[in-house]
Amino acid sequence: MISSFSRIIVALIAAIVLVGCSDSGSSAPEPTASPEPALAANIADGQTDVPVETILTVDVEDGELGEVVVRGPEDDTVIDGTIDGTQWTAAERLEPGVAYTVQATATGADGQQSRLESSFTSQALSLDEQTYPSVAPLQGETVGVGMPVIVNFDLPVEDQATFEQHMAVTSEPQVEGAWNWISDRVVHWRPKEYWPAGTKVHVDLQLNSLPAGQGIYGQQDQVVDFEVGSSVISTVDVNAHTLTVDIDGQTARTIPVSSGAPQWASREGTKIIMEKFDTVDMDAATTGVDSSDPNYYNMKGVKWAMRLTNSGEFIHAAPWSAGSHGRANVSHGCVGMGTEDAAWLYQNSKRGDVVNFVGSTRALEPQNGWTDWNVDWETWRSGSALAGA
Repeated sequence: MISSFSRIIVALIAAIVLVGCSDSGSSAPEPTASPEPALAANIADGQTDVPVETILTVDVEDGELGEVVVRGPEDDTVIDGTIDGTQWTAAERLEPGVAYTVQATATGADGQQSRLESSFTSQALSLDEQTYPSVAPLQGETVGVGMPVIVNFDLPVEDQATFEQHMAVTSEPQVEGAWNWISDRVVHWRPKEYWPAGTKVHVDLQLNSLPAGQGIYGQQDQVVDFEVGSSVISTVDVNAHTLTVDIDGQTARTIPVSSGAPQWASREGTKIIMEKFDTVDMDAATTGVDSSDPNYYNMKGVKWAMRLTNSGEFIHAAPWSAGSHGRANVSHGCVGMGTEDAAWLYQNSKRGDVVNFVGSTRALEPQNGWTDWNVDWETWRSGSALAGA
């Protein structure tokens, strides 16, 4: 029989064995689960009439952004974007009246993925609520050293400062220049001095869905690249009855001409070739002369004509007044010359070339053509909507 003392000894030994086999008392912490990535767009799922100027963004918390795809109703990707850190930002504003879908993915630290799927519809706009920008020069055109960049809008732009902030002209070589709002529908950009020959110019208008004011929005972006050709600067001396052509700084030809008779004197100032026609009909009615007027004319097939003003001044061949070339001014304001000289000048001229008129007592009216170079530089700069900003 085991004594009471023996039972106590056995219990103590068992306790010691249990303690020796147990943990020291410091247990490892339970592993913590990584938070699931949270994706969110700045346009709510199901939202309608989203303003077209909205820039869509998608953000993620506790994860890394993966692919973001924005599609229109034709299942085409209609908006590209860029990722910066934890945010994707659309590269453009919204098109009007489009149902968009957004799909985005993100990955957490533990590899867990989240997905965002949403849809929304942008506000619809009629054509009366969108202003279209047309640009001159044209894509790929080679122009003269006096050519301005011209943007015409078919509806007025009230918020000209906002538009101008999204209108850029850059060039190689870079030159100083500025925008000047001729009206709420027309804006020109010109360099401080004539373009250097050979300049390559890039025009970037990011105006699509940009608010123009009064409920009107830009209708389209425009990107145009053009090049400046050789320097062709002509001088018409109305008293000497000559037109002298300088090409790249060297006199290439002096042509005997006849300009406007005293009652229709050719206007003095710096003009730019606006259009070229190898053949054109000239009707005095387009300049306000009625067909019953004794001074009315309607000449068909005038050769080698180049427009200088809105009011109808051209340089062109005028074989009917050959006896006056170099001797007298007998035209209704145009500069006429022999057909051979006119053909040579036409072939050596391009839109944007400069034609200076000197010796006339009749001034060139502002905006009667591309009259930008008759404005001094400081006055020109003051016509920018961002002047002084």
